[in-house]
Amino acid sequence: MSLQSTTRPCLAASANSLSKSFQRSTLKRSVRWVQTASTAPLQNRGDWLNFQIRRADTGTIIDTFNRYGSTQNASNTFKPRQTLHNPASQATTSALLASGAHFGHASTRMNPNFVPYAYGTRAGITIIDLDQTLPMLRRAANLVRAVAHAGGQIIFIGTRPDIRPVVQKAAERLGPQGFHVGDRWLPGTLTNKVPLFGLDVVKNTKVVPDLVVLLNPLANMNAIRECAIEHVPTIGIIDSNVDPRIVMYPIPANDESTRTAELIAGVLSIAGREGAALAAAEKQKKAEKAERDAQRRRNSYN
Repeated sequence: MSLQSTTRPCLAASANSLSKSFQRSTLKRSVRWVQTASTAPLQNRGDWLNFQIRRADTGTIIDTFNRYGSTQNASNTFKPRQTLHNPASQATTSALLASGAHFGHASTRMNPNFVPYAYGTRAGITIIDLDQTLPMLRRAANLVRAVAHAGGQIIFIGTRPDIRPVVQKAAERLGPQGFHVGDRWLPGTLTNKVPLFGLDVVKNTKVVPDLVVLLNPLANMNAIRECAIEHVPTIGIIDSNVDPRIVMYPIPANDESTRTAELIAGVLSIAGREGAALAAAEKQKKAEKAERDAQRRRNSYN
């Protein structure tokens, strides 16, 4: 008994179409195999020489046009969802825009001193000028890199629950030079350090940091005041309702966006990691040079 007589007409039609598609795919595979098998192998020196010439020409074309094409792929392309664990080393205006860094507060709440950093208003919301945010972020990154290169200690402060993992990751990237405060800044940490830590700890341990990065400055005004008293430079994300003068290096951006905090903290922490790595490389190079000089002196004495 045939297949069509035992199935309904619709199933018979689908069975016919499947059988035809299977026959076409089988024919294509067979043709492809015949074409591959018909390729003549390299039989003499002339064939081998022609093969090398074709391969060299192909490599030359690839090397020539690689300079004009993109080298981005899935592994090295920035993804906004990876700003916490795999942040970008260099910030761009498009990345800041994608993270929502341009959104400020209501225009009625804008601080008068923030006017130079405002692009305008939209639907009653202040729009932050990212063309000014980007160079100020790069200036702050250069500062973090220089402080880490000099062996300084850097503290990341972010006391909101959503940015606690951000400051923790940023401090981990810096290694032993990075610290973070994610719960609450204890008043008197810098200005009242002797009763708080003890005289022996203050004498034998460096308590005052060399740089402080604040991701939510308004909630940490005590830390900003203490840094000003102890002459500690500060970097802060400044929203449209904040006076940019409260920190030494302001970064105008949305301080309520978790993604913006991840992006800025990632850029700054990676810059600090680069500075620390550069200092370690220079230290190793000096040690190798000193060892070579000592070896040269020993050989000269012998």
